[in-house]
Amino acid sequence: IRDRGLICEVSDASSTSPRLRHARTTDEGGRGLLIVAQLAQRWGTRYTATGKIIWTEQVIPADTVAQPGPTA
Repeated sequence: IRDRGLICEVSDASSTSPRLRHARTTDEGGRGLLIVAQLAQRWGTRYTATGKIIWTEQVIPADTVAQPGPTA
């Protein structure tokens, strides 16, 4: 996780394909994937026997990667 990127996975029991959409001001949901897609380098969906997993990958800038400390 602290190497070059961060991968986050979220699962649910629905087999409905996720889609990017612009929610109307009166909508109670539908903004999450659009926001995540704008922040992530890439994202995708993996279907399982019990639903689906949506995954995202974010790059961790080299200057923020934790460096191992000295060993004794």
